Parts: sequence; C-alpha cells; structure tokens
Amino acid sequence: MFISDLFRQKKAVYSFEIFPPKPTADVAAVRGTIEALSALGPDYISVTCSAGGSGNARTPEISQLVKRCGVEPLAHLTCIHASRAAIDGTLDTLQNMGIENVLALRGDRIAGAQECADFPHASDLAAYIRARGGFDVAGACYPEGHPESASLAEDVRNLKKKVDAGVTHLNTQLFFDNDDFYRFRDLLAAAGIDVPVQAGIMPLVRKSHVDRTIALSGAKIPSKISRAIARFYDKPEALMEAGIAYAVDQIVDLLASGVQGIHLYVMNNPTVARRITESIGGVLAEINHAG
Repeated sequence: MFISDLFRQKKAVYSFEIFPPKPTADVAAVRGTIEALSALGPDYISVTCSAGGSGNARTPEISQLVKRCGVEPLAHLTCIHASRAAIDGTLDTLQNMGIENVLALRGDRIAGAQECADFPHASDLAAYIRARGGFDVAGACYPEGHPESASLAEDVRNLKKKVDAGVTHLNTQLFFDNDDFYRFRDLLAAAGIDVPVQAGIMPLVRKSHVDRTIALSGAKIPSKISRAIARFYDKPEALMEAGIAYAVDQIVDLLASGVQGIHLYVMNNPTVARRITESIGGVLAEINHAG
C-alpha cells in the first residue's frame, strides 16, 4: 500500500521510526522491537539507513521484518555515496520484497568516503525513483532550515524542487518548538507545497539522546524542556518522565492545530512508544473518527 493513500484515508497519520542494528549485529537484535512497535498499531514504520556508515545495506532486510509484522514499511534510501547501479540494486531488492514506499534522502557525508555524482541531491533521487515507477516516494524537510542552507527561504525553494520531482509526502526533522513548525507550514503553503507534512517528534528521555540531539541536529531547545533537562539530567527516571510528558504535550498541540501526521522518533524504544501512544490514542482516534 502506498503511504500517500493513508493521507487520503485519515486526517492524521501516525508512524514510528527505527534504525537497523550495527552491521555486525544479528537481525534478532531489532526483531523484538519491531514486534512490540507493530502491536501499537502505527500506520507505518520507517527504517533508517544502516549504522556504522554501511549505507543502505540492511534497510531492506529490516523493512521486510516490518512488513511481515503486518505494518507498511518506509525504507530510507540515501544517495550521496551511492552509484546509480547501487541504487538500482537496492530498489530491485525492495521491489522483490513487496516494499512499495521509499524515503529519498541525500544522506550525511561520511568522512573519507567517496561521494558519487549520479544523484547530487535528494530531488535527483526522487525524480529517478518516480520515473522508474513502482514506489511511493517520501521526502524529508527541516522546520528550522537545513543546516547547509543559507536561509530557510532557500531551503523551502529547494524543497519545492523535491516535491516537483515526485515526493508525495514529507517528514520533518525533529523539533521542539511547535511555533517553528507552524511558521514552516505557512511558508510551505505560500510556496505552493501542498503535500501532507508529518511532524517529527523525538522524546528526550535519556542523557545520550539529549547530548547527541543538541550536538547533531541543531534543533532549538526551548526553555521549558531545557529547564527539565537541567533539573533531571542525572536522574534517569525523572528525565524519562519529563521527556515523555513534553513530547505528549507537543503532539496534542500539533493534533489540535490540524497537523496531518505525527512521526515519532522512538530510538528503538518500544516502552517510550507505548507510553506516548497510550497518552495520545484517544485524541488521535477522535480526530480520525471525525474525519
């Protein structure tokens, strides 16, 4: 099933994101996670590219596990270090597995790895997959602007190229201030970008998540969650509760404001996913029932 069809059926789509185990780890390391997340009834589960700089290698394998659990997978596909032949090989594998949804990404630069000129941008990859056929193509977007863009306006112009290339829905990078998302949504509308946009929410529930998120994402940390982090940084249980509470508050506000979907970055933690799903389940059900 194409994920774009889900947005025609529901007012608010709900999904999770997981990542594969390291290249040397057994796939069993994530099987239990997939089963637990699938039991929560998400509309789909996206699968990131492999850890350790191995690119798209394990994404099809994990996506197949998701599909076997009865949930539609969205397979991430990066192109910055991948040749056309490598992309074709991954797409062939996905197609043979019956996987129909791909998130087209440029991907992060890997130090020392050779960049490939076949697909310089995610929009080039999206156009190639669309022309090939057989897949629904999703894309990524950044409410606070891509870190490599000169401005948010420039980033939105580049995003328009991606949508024009055939992207049918967008997932945002994580953010913690909903006002940033609302401003971004207005900018997209003004630019003529009318595909559904899912809000990417990452609960800050562990010290490692806090440190890594602040260092790598560049996302603004509002004072409300910053105070909680400072107060509970060395208190794991309290930090977990505070992070979940803040994420639930964000999601309820977004749903009340008409967001078309929530994409939860659960960091392979089914407990966090379950807690949040239970907290927002009634709101989500009412919105989709009303639709």
